[in-house]
Amino acid sequence: MKKALTEEESKVLALAGQILALAHDDILMHLRFFDTALAGLKRRERAGINCLATDGETLLFDPVYVLKMYQEDPKSVTRCYLHILLHCIFSHGFKYDKMDSDTWDLAVDIAVENVILDMQLESVSLERDADAMRKLKVLREDIGPLTAERIYRYFRHEPITPKERETLKELFARDVHSFWKRSDIRSKEQLEITQEQWKKISERVKADLKSFTKNKKGAESLEKNLEETTRERYDYSEILRRFTVMGEDITVNDDEFDYIYYTYGLEHYGNLPLIEPLEYKETNKVREFVIALDTSASCRGAVVKAFLNKTYSILKSSENFFHHINVHILQCDHQVQSDTRITCDEDFDAFMRYGKLTGFGATDFRPVFEYVEKLQSQGEFENLKGLIYFTDGYGIYPRKKPKYDVIFAFLDEDENRAPVPPWSMKVVLESETLEEETNPQGNEGGQ
Repeated sequence: MKKALTEEESKVLALAGQILALAHDDILMHLRFFDTALAGLKRRERAGINCLATDGETLLFDPVYVLKMYQEDPKSVTRCYLHILLHCIFSHGFKYDKMDSDTWDLAVDIAVENVILDMQLESVSLERDADAMRKLKVLREDIGPLTAERIYRYFRHEPITPKERETLKELFARDVHSFWKRSDIRSKEQLEITQEQWKKISERVKADLKSFTKNKKGAESLEKNLEETTRERYDYSEILRRFTVMGEDITVNDDEFDYIYYTYGLEHYGNLPLIEPLEYKETNKVREFVIALDTSASCRGAVVKAFLNKTYSILKSSENFFHHINVHILQCDHQVQSDTRITCDEDFDAFMRYGKLTGFGATDFRPVFEYVEKLQSQGEFENLKGLIYFTDGYGIYPRKKPKYDVIFAFLDEDENRAPVPPWSMKVVLESETLEEETNPQGNEGGQ
């Protein structure tokens, strides 16, 4: 049973509620396209937490903390409210368990503060904003558009010192993210507002933003972050199922075989089963395909190996392999540099352990398709179903559609890429996901 509030506690709670209501209305007045998001983020008092925070569903506030913030600077409450609202719109909390939390904490705070400063709202401006803007300018020169995902990848590749981290936290941190941990709060299924619902809210904000900010500056950073939040994610495992072909595999056909009659015969008539098992059945399994690895300057080393290992592992785990396979791993830039034939797990393990990546020139996709066509004419493939081309996307696509399916797999989204040909499929893999893939063989592979 909840403890009854004292008269003083009731007054503090009422004042804090009024302050947050004023902050809510201030945001709504200046940023009308956030109306749906503001309506979705309910406020809930949580005495003793000494912060403002969100669990992905509500804005949690300590009434005493709110009053102290307001006394120090009334604008800081509205700023923190807007900061938290942007975390929800960008679904930052729902990715928390998948990331290195310290790096993700910093990346998301920088991203939302960059959006706020980009909008140039006087009602939420603070004294240290000038220092923050100088730092953001430096980060933009190194990273480009400052979305949380891009900042996170940058810090993972270019680790910062503890002192630099503290400086950045002082400039950009506003709220506490500990309530994002799913082990500390209700499960995602129990949340009234799920990640999918926040995505729909984000799509609404994105649509409304265009009409509210037409011919106005200051929304570029918000647009970039909304694009990242609402962009389509790809199920790479599902797409690879398109590369299955019909074939004959020597296994018991469970659909046509009745074990009851079979075992009955064995029990009552010695070794005489009533029905012999059907050894052959038709199954959808990958038998022949090509993996083309773009080894141009922007697709080097560990990332290429990680993609290859991920692709092979997915196919194996989905039981889409025959006992005998015919896989060609092509390394290519502006020409085919090498062709490694894989017929079994041992071949693949050897390639991952000892294989060298070669090339690192400019990119041209056409030689790969020409080479595969040559292999087909030489009888190398009986029924080639598909080709998976891992690339940065900056190359010359062939005009003619081949007789097999094609996937162009890219590392991270890039709006500057040319569109893939209409006869091919596109999949975008996130680099942090690839980098965190562990090699089950423990192989490092050559560079």
